[in-house]
Order: sequence, then structure tokens, then C-alpha cells
Amino acid sequence: MTKHDCATFQNVIKGLQQTVEDQYNLRDENEKLKNTIQTLEEKWKINEKEHENMVDKLITEIKTKEKEHSHKQDKLHSDMNKQLKSNMEEHKKLMERKDLEILELTKQLKDQEKEKQNEIIKLQIEFNTKLERMQTKTLNVQTNPTGLPQNIYRKKLQHLQEEKNKEIEFLRNIIKDLEEKLDIRKDCYFKLRKF
Repeated sequence: MTKHDCATFQNVIKGLQQTVEDQYNLRDENEKLKNTIQTLEEKWKINEKEHENMVDKLITEIKTKEKEHSHKQDKLHSDMNKQLKSNMEEHKKLMERKDLEILELTKQLKDQEKEKQNEIIKLQIEFNTKLERMQTKTLNVQTNPTGLPQNIYRKKLQHLQEEKNKEIEFLRNIIKDLEEKLDIRKDCYFKLRKF
């Protein structure tokens, strides 16, 4: 074997040794990469599990909150219905009381109206009676055949007419006052009915 062949052979051996060494190095690096990938996969699985747990927890919380909210809404709705019912019953009772009051006031007003009408009729009768008496007195004075001077008759007649006019005016004022009072009461009654 020549020197040249030996050198070539040594170079081939060195090349093979380098190749083997490189393969060992690559194998080690590959093993490290596999371990790193496995570690990362495990971490990823752990993170994924944690994420799923977090999502489940949030979903549970949301459902709980929804139930609480629904319960609160139902309670509020129920309370409002109870309050409304109570207010309606109270309003109904109040209206019934007001209706009774109005009926009572109407009855009182009718009774008062009857009284006033009776009073007006009584005063009209009284007025007519007094007027008739005055007219009779006046007629008697005018037809009196005594020999008294005309002056005295005139004075008496004038006096009687003045009295009669005063009495008539007085009775008219009373009737007018009573009619005004009656009108005022009627107005009050209509205002109450409107209420």
C-alpha cells in the first residue's frame, strides 16, 4: 500500500468518524428537540385544560347570575302586582266612600231644596194674604162714606200704600235671598257631582 493510499484511507476514516460524530450530535439534538416538544405539548395541554376550566367556571357564573336576575325580576313583578292590587282596592274603597258622601249630600240638598221651596210657598201665601189685606184696607178707605175731609183719606191711603209697598219690597227681598241660596246650593251639588 502506498503512502498515497494510506493518506486517502485515513481521510476516508476521518470522514466516516466525522459523519458518525455528526450523527451522534444530531441524534442528541433531535432527542433534546423531542423532549422540548413533549414538554411544550404537556404545557399546552395543561393550559388548554385550565382554559376549559375557566370557561366552564364563567358559564356556571353566568347561569347563576341569570337565575338570580330572573328571580329578582319575578319578585319585583310580583311585588308590583301586589302593590297595584292594593292601590286599586284602596282606590275602590275611596270611590265607594265618595259615592256614599255624594249620595248623602244629594239627599241633604234635596231635603234643603224641599224646605226652601216650602218656605218660599209659605212666604208667597203670606205675601198674597198681606197684599189682599192691604188691598181690602185700601178699598175700605176709598169707599168709606164718612164726612172726613178728603185730605185725611188721601194721607191714610198714601200711608197704607207706603206700608204695602214696604211690605211687598221686604217679602220680595226675602224671596230673592232664598232663591239665591237655593241656586248656590244647586251649584255646589253640581260641582260635587262633577267631582
